[in-house]
Amino acid sequence: MMNCIKSIGNSRFLFLSFFSLILLVVQSSFAFKPPKRPNIVFILADDLGYADVGFNGAVDIVTPNLDKLVANGTMFTSAYVAHSFCGPSRAGLLTGRYPHGIGSQFNLKKDSKKGIDTNEVFFSKVLQDANYKTALIGKWHLGEEHQYHPNERGFDYFYGFLGGGHNYFTSQYLDAYANGNKWDYNRPLRENLELADEPRDVYLTDWFSQKGVEYINKSEEQDEDPFLLFMSYNAPHSILEAKEKDKKTLEEKPYSFEYKDDRRQIYAAMVYALDRGVGELVAALKKNGEFENTLIVFLSDNGGRTDKVGMATNTPLRGGKGDTFEGGFRVPMFLHWPNKIPAGKVYDYPVSSLDFYPMFAALAGTEIPKNKVIDGIDILDDVVKNKNARKGKSIFAMRHTATNNRVGVRKDQWKLYSSGNGKWSLFNISNDIGETKNLSASHKNVVKEMVQEAHEWSKTHIQPEFFDNGKLEKAWKSNGMPNFSKTFPTQSVVSDIWNDEVNSGYLYQNPMNNNEFLLGFNSSVTEEVSIHLFDENGSLMQVEQNIVSSNKNQFGFSIDSEISEGNYIVRVMSGKNEFTKKINIEKGI
Repeated sequence: MMNCIKSIGNSRFLFLSFFSLILLVVQSSFAFKPPKRPNIVFILADDLGYADVGFNGAVDIVTPNLDKLVANGTMFTSAYVAHSFCGPSRAGLLTGRYPHGIGSQFNLKKDSKKGIDTNEVFFSKVLQDANYKTALIGKWHLGEEHQYHPNERGFDYFYGFLGGGHNYFTSQYLDAYANGNKWDYNRPLRENLELADEPRDVYLTDWFSQKGVEYINKSEEQDEDPFLLFMSYNAPHSILEAKEKDKKTLEEKPYSFEYKDDRRQIYAAMVYALDRGVGELVAALKKNGEFENTLIVFLSDNGGRTDKVGMATNTPLRGGKGDTFEGGFRVPMFLHWPNKIPAGKVYDYPVSSLDFYPMFAALAGTEIPKNKVIDGIDILDDVVKNKNARKGKSIFAMRHTATNNRVGVRKDQWKLYSSGNGKWSLFNISNDIGETKNLSASHKNVVKEMVQEAHEWSKTHIQPEFFDNGKLEKAWKSNGMPNFSKTFPTQSVVSDIWNDEVNSGYLYQNPMNNNEFLLGFNSSVTEEVSIHLFDENGSLMQVEQNIVSSNKNQFGFSIDSEISEGNYIVRVMSGKNEFTKKINIEKGI
């Protein structure tokens, strides 16, 4: 009997030991093999029209490779970018912030010494620090000086051009540049910090695609770390140039397209070449066994340019590049990731390009840098569940001209628009995508709420750090821009109408928040700030002292509520630094 009991005890011990061993192996496999992080291939088209891809109903353009990815991924019908122009849109994308909040409301001009604030951490840097291999191929347009270079902003590898655009045939632009035509679009390409060894007789879109394929191949040969490949195509941005072979392909069977305008045919062939490149990238991913674990993102940097220069089509949207109607900043977009992103689905809720920053950080299993301001949200879980990730949240757009501020706001089914004259239109964008029926008179509370949100958002804007050109900068100042009193006429504003000769500081016109506006020094200050406000007769009206400067040497100044409208002199001092301005205060209605 004792032997029997002992035998049973030993068997139980062996069973428990074996079970514990299995449990240990299972636990160890999870401990040492966390879920594999995805590669990210981010494909950004330039000035691509909303209706110029097959999956959005193109009638004279074919994009079979993009369409195949969409059929096995999720298409977004209400995807928005942060601005309706190239540079500001890209700045918003990479920083996760509206460009107005970091002073990048305008494009950089050629050979500018400025760029995107180096205090802003790009999502490429976040992924790089999380042991992603990172590369950008194509267009940059975010700064040409060393501190703004892609290699300094989180990209291990860069191949492309630093400016805002480029010609497409290598032999033509290389010869032109060698013969003295130093136009920005003719400049030789760069590979990291050096001149690139670029071949002759090559079409630039094809060449960028080939470099992308090479990067995928090389990444898989080197190690097991995931990679971020940012394919920043300049197609189909003007100058419009296409291969004759591609143009002919679109004329022949099975397509047999007929074009009334030769330039539209060139544009269509440029999109066709981009699509071919996407097919080559997909083939490289499959060859290297990485297709299944790669998130592919596709979108345009802004709406298509619909004039004779651009030849894009944004049907059924209203407006185009530069507008804050839908056609200016609503773009074609999809996500593809086998077994992770729903296949063959359509996501109709609004999303923003600002949302990629937090989404990519989460996918990389890393944290967003401490104190980093982010205007986007991680939408991925809601996309998978087909839930409205931005329910009740507004997406803003503002495009400054020399004389006004075009404003667009999308929230749920509503779209608010103003040309900057203080008058607002409201559209139910869910059933009026062309923005044809103004419902502002019958939905006054909605208009009031959304205008107030736009007003609050405008208070986060800062002075532009750079302008497209000197003429625009001069007009900005002489016209008293941004002149938010015209855009938000019921809000109190302060305007800069005169500067001292030594302009070492600035005042940023803005709707005042509780009678507060912004002032700032153009150079660094370390000492506390004092402000004296005088009327035009020199009488001291208000003094504020011991103000601590923050946010790039900016600080708020609250005007006493009893101070009336009119012209005043404001003197700002910090140690040996000081500036004086004449301002106009206009109270809201």
